[in-house]
Amino acid sequence: MLIVHVHVKVKLGFEDAFVAATIANARESRKEPGVLRFDVIREEGALDRFVLVEIYRSAEDPAAHKQTAHYAAWRDAVEPMMAEPRRSTKYAPIDPQGDRGWRSA
Repeated sequence: MLIVHVHVKVKLGFEDAFVAATIANARESRKEPGVLRFDVIREEGALDRFVLVEIYRSAEDPAAHKQTAHYAAWRDAVEPMMAEPRRSTKYAPIDPQGDRGWRSA
């Protein structure tokens, strides 16, 4: 299992377009067999700062995700909206253990 937090800062004025493109990507990503969760969250009080919380079944699944058409469409659509390069941090789960407690609702 692998948990990835992708931190994104969007150029001012692009927040709504970023949200629309990211929600479309997240909804399709949740259909992938290797994706347990794909959440989109925004920092309170900062309309331009987002985190994508991606939870994968295995360490190989992020690479499969990046091969999908919806990821490519998202990447190409949001790249010009970025105020700075997105960055990610990888985590290993402690509790709950196994994928049962991490499944999408």
